[in-house]
Amino acid sequence: MGARPQFLDSEAASTQQAAAAGASDASLLDAYSRVVVGVVERVGPAVGLVAVKHRSRGRGGAGAGSGFVFTPDGYLLTNSHVVHAASATHVTLPDGREFDADLIGDDPDTDLAVIRIGGSALPTATLGHSSRLGVGQIAVAIGNPLGFQNSVTAGVVSALGRTLRAQSGRLMDDVIQTDASLNPGNSGGPLVDAAAEVIGVNTAMIPGAQAICFATGIDTARWVVGRLFAHGRVRRAFVGIGGATLPLPRLMQRALGLDQQTAVRVSEVQAGSPARHAGIEVGDLIVGLDGTAVTGLDALQRLLGADRIGKLCVLRVVRGKNVLHPTLTPREKA
Repeated sequence: MGARPQFLDSEAASTQQAAAAGASDASLLDAYSRVVVGVVERVGPAVGLVAVKHRSRGRGGAGAGSGFVFTPDGYLLTNSHVVHAASATHVTLPDGREFDADLIGDDPDTDLAVIRIGGSALPTATLGHSSRLGVGQIAVAIGNPLGFQNSVTAGVVSALGRTLRAQSGRLMDDVIQTDASLNPGNSGGPLVDAAAEVIGVNTAMIPGAQAICFATGIDTARWVVGRLFAHGRVRRAFVGIGGATLPLPRLMQRALGLDQQTAVRVSEVQAGSPARHAGIEVGDLIVGLDGTAVTGLDALQRLLGADRIGKLCVLRVVRGKNVLHPTLTPREKA
């Protein structure tokens, strides 16, 4: 017999390579599935359906979201917008157990809340560290979208360090973006990594967008939980102004030696506020606080942390052609 044609050998080699690639792809998919299944088995039992009732001006209302147990004696993390101002809160765990819940504290500015149910030796979710995340890592969301209890979606961490406007109007920093699909009812549920550790608290999605969803980083949640345990709230400083971010003319930047291109233009000064006592006026431009540039209203809010409550602060203000340095003492935000 003659020698085997080379094109037949090439076809056989290609077939073998395709078969090997297919087997490799199947192996990778199996490994991915095992990771997701393992995450759900370890974290899923701690994720509860959070049902709330509201009473406002004589009218009743109901809503639902998610939350997860993070201590064996029944403390749960959830979203502030799920439980804020609820007249009654009820939690159902995946094993069928039901509990009435008490609000320990909530923080609308980060959309986080802690509630507590009765019980002991409850299944818990382990808190991880959002600061160690990398874009592209596996992200699994567990919750109760539209009332479908313990639903699971999976994707990746799409981006880190996003900012998102809370319902209180304050800007939330270091928010995680994920393409793990979220729907109403997922709010307050955990976003979990491949090690089955919670990396975020699911908080929002963009309606009409495809898989652009957000979670408050668990490092932020740890900080908030500590303050809610200590005070029942997160303490922040208050000065009593309303305003907007405004571009600074280049001539003004040069004349004042400013590196920043924007500042806060004051549009309101509340009566009896620290800003009113300091002589701040509508139309003033706030360009600095204690030597730090104020580039916008959000930047000013970030500077007004608990460490400035009761502490004398120096503003840098542009009024007409004059630069002023009024002092004020922020008080605690109610």
